[in-house]
Amino acid sequence: MHITLIAGARPNFMKISPLINAIQFARQQGENLSYQLVHTGQHFDEKMSATFFRELNIPEPDVNLECGGGTQAEQTAAIMIAFEKYMSTKKTDLVLVVGDVTSTMACTIVAKKLGIRTAHVEAGIRSGDMSMPEEINRIVTDSICDYYFTTTEHASNNLLKCGVSEKQIYFVGNTMIDTLLLHMPSFRMPEVMNVHDLKSHSYIVLTLHRPSNVDSPETLNDILTTLHENTHELPLIFPVHPRTAAIFKPYEKKYPRIITCDPLGYLEFNYLVKHAKGVITDSGGITEETTVMGIPCITLRNSTERPETCTVGTNELVGNDKHKLIQALNKLAMNQWKAGSIPEKWDGKAATRIIGHLLDIAKVG
Repeated sequence: MHITLIAGARPNFMKISPLINAIQFARQQGENLSYQLVHTGQHFDEKMSATFFRELNIPEPDVNLECGGGTQAEQTAAIMIAFEKYMSTKKTDLVLVVGDVTSTMACTIVAKKLGIRTAHVEAGIRSGDMSMPEEINRIVTDSICDYYFTTTEHASNNLLKCGVSEKQIYFVGNTMIDTLLLHMPSFRMPEVMNVHDLKSHSYIVLTLHRPSNVDSPETLNDILTTLHENTHELPLIFPVHPRTAAIFKPYEKKYPRIITCDPLGYLEFNYLVKHAKGVITDSGGITEETTVMGIPCITLRNSTERPETCTVGTNELVGNDKHKLIQALNKLAMNQWKAGSIPEKWDGKAATRIIGHLLDIAKVG
């Protein structure tokens, strides 16, 4: 079986990396298995990408389609055109997509129109929030795939409710956690901790990137004011995207305990999280990582596509409710956070299970 792996953004590569390792191991065991890695170029930063690939030991992609920038529609169209042209010269048995970015949906549509079987890793997750482009990407992708690899039984049930056959669904666990567990021994302290003399569990990590939280200066200022006034003198470390940094700059002197730094590499950022007292975020993936590391997490969103991080793990949704946020910050300060546990099959073996299932599928034909 020859597999075409698709990645378009950094979180995709975290999910692809263990799959490449599992494919290479299967080949060493004599399995007739090969792959090509397609980077759509949806998100690309030369400096950060080079570091990221090196840290996670990811092979250079076979091709970069260089489809960055543009509106949602423009980027979707660019990826579809470039991927169709590329695949017209390549033979493959299966296109495997991960996550929920534009590339996930666009490449799935192209593959299906070319008559190529498709598989979706991290299938079935739903937030119920149709204002999120990612939710639309998930629904479209899952409506036409052939094989579905899920992170939880909840995600599997979402697919069953949509009419997907049980025979097409494989509950395998979370490849993002495969990457986390593999690289945890290699986490390294970022310079920001030395510069500001930060000790373990004496600071909070803050990440914000969703437009609803950062695009409006007034909204961002309101969030930061609440955090600065209710984090009990703890410093907040804020690895900030350049676009958000420009909005934050006028308020920088107003919040002396909010320490900004450039975006960090995977190993440094996760060291920062692992040694934090807690994390405040609007990301989905970080809530999975904090759950496995046992770190309290407060999410500034009204919904989540990863409910297991709340029901089983250490995450708590507060949305844009200032009262809920203050309550959560007080619980964190008083060490009264709930004791989370790790969801089923988040054990570092998800990619091995996925490749095992694909080998079985290849034997059936």
